[in-house]
Amino acid sequence: MTTARSTTTRLYDYWRSSASYRVRIALGLAGLDWEAIPIDLVAGAQREQHHVERNPQGLVPVVELDGLRLTQSLAIIEYLDETRMLGLLPENPASKARVRALSYAIAMEIHPICNLRVAKFATAHSAGSIDMKAWMQHFIAAGLADFEAMLNGEPYCFGASVTMADICLVPQVYNATRWEVDMTPFPRTRTIADRLERLPAFQGARPETAGH
Repeated sequence: MTTARSTTTRLYDYWRSSASYRVRIALGLAGLDWEAIPIDLVAGAQREQHHVERNPQGLVPVVELDGLRLTQSLAIIEYLDETRMLGLLPENPASKARVRALSYAIAMEIHPICNLRVAKFATAHSAGSIDMKAWMQHFIAAGLADFEAMLNGEPYCFGASVTMADICLVPQVYNATRWEVDMTPFPRTRTIADRLERLPAFQGARPETAGH
């Protein structure tokens, strides 16, 4: 975390980035307006010096708000939760651990291996035996099967209100749809995602809605 000079809320993101998508949802839930500054991951803009100065990892999202510069989507979401009282993490330690486990199942298990730079490296070094779509379908489906097994049939991922786990889920389902993953085996996941996508903050954060 570094100090940002501007008091304007700015989000440096890429429209199809799952991590950026999560933060757009959280900003919407917080009722915040922000200036979106696109960082073209396909063109490699995240590795340009002016962006690395914002985030030494050369990743998106980066958020500037409250005089701070924040990175890593889940850290940003937790900051917004704590400072805007969003209720995205339960007060009870056991329940909080449960929500984090659901969130991490997507953000730390599915997402990293389906990150574009990882998938590109794997396909480029497979001597033609793996293509991008097959890679994505395999790992997204496997991860969602595990996630489906973690759900208890509640209205949302945990309980009857939106949590951090729901914020992680919707961008992952978007990616699954993009890569034509068969979602039939995941009825609980599909039902929750459909319910969430009707909420204004989720609608406003969609890649298409975000101006792309």
